[in-house]
Amino acid sequence: MAASALLQQYSRLFQTSGKPVLDLACGAGRNGLYLQQQQIPTIFADQKPTVLTSLAAMPGISAEQCWQVDFENGQQQLQPNSYQGIVVFRYLHRPLIDDIKQAVCAGGIVIYETFTVENRQFGRPNRDAFLLQLGELKEMFSDWECLYYFEGIKHNPDCAIAQIVCKKP
Repeated sequence: MAASALLQQYSRLFQTSGKPVLDLACGAGRNGLYLQQQQIPTIFADQKPTVLTSLAAMPGISAEQCWQVDFENGQQQLQPNSYQGIVVFRYLHRPLIDDIKQAVCAGGIVIYETFTVENRQFGRPNRDAFLLQLGELKEMFSDWECLYYFEGIKHNPDCAIAQIVCKKP
């Protein structure tokens, strides 16, 4: 499966040296793997150890780049100013937003894409906890420089999403 088109379009904003980019809730790691291919240092974070074990077994990825973490239990924290950027796709845990914002260095980038409440017409996810209210993602990063924003329906497959690419002041 290919990396997100949004990530492919904006990955040039990341540096090939220095602090890593965090692929938060990375799943199978397709977005982080794309960053790795672009020579961008990447940390893969997910709660599923099997996924991370598979990633760590891939050429060019070390176990140190794979972080097993459950951000929803409140025990693990993102350290301030640790990343040049954070990418999040199809994951929403609202209490984590402030940590994400603090974990990115000044001038760093967040690329975030997840489902909105309008996604209910297409099926899952359909619980409020996993769906952004209309305008919510843009509001979360209203104190950052917005480089790109989209909110609406995408096709193939049909889903209702919000996307933002923003730069920390």
